[in-house]
Amino acid sequence: MRYALGIEYDGSGFLGWQRLSHGDSVQGAVEAALASILQHEVDAVCAGRTDAGVHATQQVVHLETTVERSLRAFVEGTNTRLPPSVRVLWAQPVADAFHARHSARARRYRYRLLNRRVRPALMREHLSWEPRPLDAEAMHRAAQALLGENDFSAFRTAQCQARHPMRDLHTITVRREDDQVIVEVQANAFLHHMVRNIVGSLMVIGRGERPESWVAELLAGRDRTVAGPTAPAAGLTFLGPRYPHAWALPEAVSLPADWIDRPRPLAVLPYADIDA
Repeated sequence: MRYALGIEYDGSGFLGWQRLSHGDSVQGAVEAALASILQHEVDAVCAGRTDAGVHATQQVVHLETTVERSLRAFVEGTNTRLPPSVRVLWAQPVADAFHARHSARARRYRYRLLNRRVRPALMREHLSWEPRPLDAEAMHRAAQALLGENDFSAFRTAQCQARHPMRDLHTITVRREDDQVIVEVQANAFLHHMVRNIVGSLMVIGRGERPESWVAELLAGRDRTVAGPTAPAAGLTFLGPRYPHAWALPEAVSLPADWIDRPRPLAVLPYADIDA
């Protein structure tokens, strides 16, 4: 049988999602806990890999097993074997055709940035920090130039393993909540460091160092070397993938009922939806 699980985690103490031989990973912790419940090795395939220090509120994985366990065992039993920074939120059986990565039509991220003169004492592993004033409205207006299917080479790390730089950016918003500037973005998939590189460039505009038109120029120029710096990992949280309602998954990871499926770019490599 194939099962899907929703997982949240604090990425501060991990080297990222991917299983590693030289350090702690979220995948390693999840697979070890599930193996203890199922009494066999487990390969947990995720919707989108996250890098070191990046968090998740609704990571989705799928796994296969011939062992019968209750959904309560998948959730509560697995959680008793996980570190406090990782929790299974839900579990359910899915059709054999379901794939945590390939069945997703969208992925969402949130970036939180503390914008005040003093560094944070609280939530410092979940916030980036910028002491200089930021114009969130200017950042939002500039970001709208990124919407649609575009070549995002200007916001792609040199180590990115994706086959091509084309991505379809569905929405991007920048807003201020008290002393925090929050960037939320949804796309069909992301390139390595794409969100953090976009945020880094928007911060340059927010500080008034570049005009709002600069983001459109960067996108058209496709040159990573002239774009803004990569924003720190601590501010980034993977809000999860989104799937068509036909998969009958929880609302938190389902697309709106009125979603119109858009043509997807050419097939991407398994690593194409990394973002950190």
